Amino acid sequence: MSAQFPVARPRRLRRTPAMRRMVAETRLSPAELVLPMFVKEGIAEPQPVSSMPGVFQHTRDSLRKTAHEAVEAGVGGIMLFGIPAVKDATGSGADDPDGIVQLALRDLNADLGDSTVIMTDLCLDEYTDHGHCGVLTGSGGAGGEEVGGEIDNDATLERYASIAVAQAEAGSAVVGPSGMMDGQVAAIRAALDGAGHPDIAIMAYSAKYASAYYGPFREAAECAPQFGDRSTHQQDPANADESLREVFLDLDEGADMVMVKPAGAYLDIVRRVRDAVDVPVAAYQVSGEYAMIEAAAEKGWIDRERTIMESLLSIRRAGADIALTYWATEAARRLS
Repeated sequence: MSAQFPVARPRRLRRTPAMRRMVAETRLSPAELVLPMFVKEGIAEPQPVSSMPGVFQHTRDSLRKTAHEAVEAGVGGIMLFGIPAVKDATGSGADDPDGIVQLALRDLNADLGDSTVIMTDLCLDEYTDHGHCGVLTGSGGAGGEEVGGEIDNDATLERYASIAVAQAEAGSAVVGPSGMMDGQVAAIRAALDGAGHPDIAIMAYSAKYASAYYGPFREAAECAPQFGDRSTHQQDPANADESLREVFLDLDEGADMVMVKPAGAYLDIVRRVRDAVDVPVAAYQVSGEYAMIEAAAEKGWIDRERTIMESLLSIRRAGADIALTYWATEAARRLS
């Protein structure tokens, strides 16, 4: 053979779609996808989220219908976020036995049984009138504390423990503490075990960054902070080593799974966490990621379907076992 021709020809394994499928290193499965859903108290019809085309604040009935469609498509799990009709300083609706998430949990368990994994976000920002993730104390504050009050970490842990028990008793299979409070997993694990719920799993939002990508979510969950921001408890986007410390702390406290949030801009963190732990790793493709792709596709600047699937594949390739995505049902249908 002439020296001018290559002996190694990687293109041989790319020649046809069938060949590419056969040798693919990373695969997506519907069972790895989790659909985040919003259920709102006191509305008669589902309300579209203007910054997230195709996403709705659901009524209990429309939630049941949409959840059934997700399960039919093969989606592995559903993550519930609740929006109460009345909010207060301590987020009392979060652990009310008749609160919106607890009612929705009973609906979905009655409808779906064990056909999917029903998860609940465990936080207070959707339920408080100030929009922060915990109970506030004091006033003012220096060094980056929220102007008008700061979060009382340990008082918030008591609220989280109560919410976890309420969600477990209503039928949540997995609770997802997302507030990034110090000691939250230990407090929740102790509360669940003490209340007779040792089988309820904890998926800790262990590496949750203070990200600009959450903007549309705050419309969907009606949880924009009324003052300050969440940089005192969510991670600095500049830090990577800190994520592993947070992950190991959560695992030591009893977490069964850990999460990185957001996903797309933090794939390096997903990979570092995956390489460091032997538990399932989740990554949350957040509202801003969703909105940017939808907006660019609407303008005709990108191929919507290819971009959605490529973005999910990149999360899986980085090492995530589970991807939370608002495209879960659509992607699952395509994969099936």
